[in-house]
Amino acid sequence: MKSHLPRTTGRHRRTTRVLAASFALTATTFGVAGCDSAAAGTLEGSRLELPVAGGTAVVDTASLAVNARTANGRALVLSGPAGGGLGKPGPVTRTAHGARWTYPAKGLKVTASSERGRLRITLRADRDGSVSWPVTGTDRAAAALQLPRGEGLDVPVRDAFWNGGAEKGGLDGSTVDVSEGLSLPLWGYSMGGGKGESGGGAGVSYLTPTDIGTSLRLASTGGRLRTTAAHAFDAGEDTRDYEVSFALTDGNPVAPAADYRSYLSQRGQLGSLRKKIRKNSANGKLLGAFHAYVWGDARTASGVDKLKRLGVDRMWLGYDAGPDPMNAAAVRAAKKAGYLVGPYDTFANGQDPKKADSPTSAWPGRVYPDFCIRKADGTPETGFGNRGCYLSSRAFEKAEPRKHYLADRTRTMVANGADSYFLDVDATGELFRDHGKGHEMTKADDREMRLARMQRLSKNLVLGSESAQAWANQVLAYNHGSGTPVADGLWKLERNRKTWGGWAPGNAPQMFFKPVKLPAELATAMYDSKYRVPLYETALHGSLVNAERWELSYEKLPEQKTTRALLAMLYNTPLNYVLDGPTLEKKGPEMAALQKYFSPLHRAAGTEQLTSFRWLTGDRSVQRTVFGDGTLTVTANFGSRAHEGLPGGCVDAKLRTDDKPRRLCPAQANG
Repeated sequence: MKSHLPRTTGRHRRTTRVLAASFALTATTFGVAGCDSAAAGTLEGSRLELPVAGGTAVVDTASLAVNARTANGRALVLSGPAGGGLGKPGPVTRTAHGARWTYPAKGLKVTASSERGRLRITLRADRDGSVSWPVTGTDRAAAALQLPRGEGLDVPVRDAFWNGGAEKGGLDGSTVDVSEGLSLPLWGYSMGGGKGESGGGAGVSYLTPTDIGTSLRLASTGGRLRTTAAHAFDAGEDTRDYEVSFALTDGNPVAPAADYRSYLSQRGQLGSLRKKIRKNSANGKLLGAFHAYVWGDARTASGVDKLKRLGVDRMWLGYDAGPDPMNAAAVRAAKKAGYLVGPYDTFANGQDPKKADSPTSAWPGRVYPDFCIRKADGTPETGFGNRGCYLSSRAFEKAEPRKHYLADRTRTMVANGADSYFLDVDATGELFRDHGKGHEMTKADDREMRLARMQRLSKNLVLGSESAQAWANQVLAYNHGSGTPVADGLWKLERNRKTWGGWAPGNAPQMFFKPVKLPAELATAMYDSKYRVPLYETALHGSLVNAERWELSYEKLPEQKTTRALLAMLYNTPLNYVLDGPTLEKKGPEMAALQKYFSPLHRAAGTEQLTSFRWLTGDRSVQRTVFGDGTLTVTANFGSRAHEGLPGGCVDAKLRTDDKPRRLCPAQANG
């Protein structure tokens, strides 16, 4: 079914102090707006001072080192000097909102300005090359790193596990492509309050809108995690421009994502699920729904009826593009039940139609091989799993007005009445440069072409994609994958068919249904709740619905079930399943109990912003979220001891209209 996996390189209150105070995630509250009226700051020698929300930023025009002074007088190091040096700078010229200068030896023109409360620095190169900057985490008070791997991580910089190498699940020595390996184009740091703990009341957010060509290198230096961004200036890739925006925050672990949400909103780039529902009412069926791919009897009308009899009032049901899709009767039953239903498809793979191993890879005419993405040497870009080739989004877009390959494919796929669509790969960060004659494109072009075709699909279908990057938030209604902070070791485990399971039997492939025990390092890296923070939801909740990777169904990882259920309720995101007849019979009542709890919460808050996240205990075992202006408040206890009456392994959720919290203890959810 799925033809692609992305490439990788890559929280009591008594006497315990709340580590990160709750705050309303609005532009004015944590300081990312309203300073445009400030003048250009001051310039003395190489010291350029610019006003930012919450204090003053100081740029050293000789080295690009950046420091800050908060409104309460605290000094912060936002970036060390650029790695490798930049050469002697040219004269500094004042501008309306800052200054500009050059580094002739590197062919760089630099502008620094105060913009909407942020420090914005842009570099434009007149030649190919690279720069290692900003150099972050060097402040001795830096206590925790926020990294948008999947839903998001908050990593104490001195944590021994994360200071280990990638082979043991850590981050030391790893490099991540910002446009591909991070779900949001940002990172951040919280500063300690003097004792090394996070949440000391200060922090910094780093946003890089020019994510293509940008990478983030993580290294353990003196037992502390530091990060250095690098940008490749490449005319052929159209990456000669590089931009980084710095914002001072209050140190809350989700503040960088709140900054990004504000940034998107200010630029009209933040989608709204409410607006998507107004345009296509079927999108409203996502509210309260769990998600499941169905197999065997579960994809029949009787299977759908069984779900409804269990009391499941909302579901998104997906099915593969094999020889036995959901038929029209099953689709009618699903829609009658109030469910969404749709096929899996991908426009990314092409194979010889006579030998194609999947109907999604067989295209008419000469799509294969003419639409194959070509490398600089003319050879095709081999498809995922060494299957055929990756297909050029530009080639499709150029042909579509005349040939209608994509429109015809979609029309065929939803001929059974399906009202949803899962388009694999399109919204992920894996983009391609294409040298193929007549359909040349850069990675940015590839992104633009994908957005164009997803926009068309979203007009009449409830559209989802895999591990969706933030740039696709306006065209998608749901997303499978960005809820999972995937560590590199997962791909190695999934390739071990003996342990993970293979593609047989056809009506219930073991790779989806066989329970697996995660190695300790992988379990820590992906599901240890003390490291998990809702960065993606802070940025995009209310724009689209986000879930975990579909091959990591709720039943796939038995030891993580309670944690995953608590995270889903805390983040107001649906659980994702795979179902066949036997699984529905055995696990259906439990799933129905969980969905019954989730449904009213998500119906009320699924279109709301995540406005607060906090840890309530020093060990981070008890965590709380708030959605909207108090529409929903959720408290989850990931620990083994009760906290203010909330037992370990349980969650309390309270809607504004509730007299008392609604409690769920997932391990006891047996229908």
